[in-house]
Amino acid sequence: MVNIVVVGSSSMDLVVTADKRPKAGETLIGESFQTVPGGKGANQAVAAARLGANVSMIGRVGKDAFGKEILDNLKKNGVSVNHVEPVPHLSSGTAHITLAEGDNSIIFVKGANDEVTPSYLEKADSILKEADMIMVQQEIPEETVEYIADFCNQFNKKWLLNPAPARKISDNVIESATYLTPNEHEFTVMFGEENRSEVLARYPNKLLITEGKNGVRYFNGECEEVVPSFVVEAVDTTGAGDTFNAAFAVAVAEGKTIKEALRFANRAASISITKFGAQGGMPTREEVEGNF
Repeated sequence: MVNIVVVGSSSMDLVVTADKRPKAGETLIGESFQTVPGGKGANQAVAAARLGANVSMIGRVGKDAFGKEILDNLKKNGVSVNHVEPVPHLSSGTAHITLAEGDNSIIFVKGANDEVTPSYLEKADSILKEADMIMVQQEIPEETVEYIADFCNQFNKKWLLNPAPARKISDNVIESATYLTPNEHEFTVMFGEENRSEVLARYPNKLLITEGKNGVRYFNGECEEVVPSFVVEAVDTTGAGDTFNAAFAVAVAEGKTIKEALRFANRAASISITKFGAQGGMPTREEVEGNF
């Protein structure tokens, strides 16, 4: 069993479903409202645990009802929360999600996630050193991502950066990361108008561009390759990227090739969108392997 450490965000997702998104100044009648645990870090931790990894989460929650629910949910899914401490003076993070027209729109309020600082991570050095793979996203402070880059350089640790939400990333982080998994929008924010094929060739077997239903594009050292996705009927795409990242991290940490790991991750992500909620459809190992 591989050890995955997730450094990242947790939140409560406040989800509204509707036929369409409102225009500015417009009020619409929605179909439903639900609260479900989320946050990119927590989502990836839960997904990795369901796929059979030994998972530890490093993060922060508020000392509030949402924080308790987030912690209870992580524990219920087999994720260690020894390094998820409540912040007394801040609320838990929240994600305000609209599901409409077959896709999602999200506004994320960081709250206690802003306290996932380098000094906080220093207290978890021992668990980071034991990781087979460290997973990081960008709903936490930028300097924390830089800290992980330097830490992994120093201790020769493999780590994956899911650069979402999109922002410019330093050369230090790009060079340090073992794997980078932007979607097409995040790629543009990171690399501007640079030619995609040239950038992929610059980072062989590192830069993995996710293209939704079109699969994942990367340069395998010899040529550019696309690993196709699996066709399913989508119910809720929220959390598909988190499932993909977790599944890829688990598979590659177990020793699968890049291509094998990408196919495994695509299958896990395709299963995840067939149910409601970021974590609601995240599959078990048996479900993924049974659907190849």
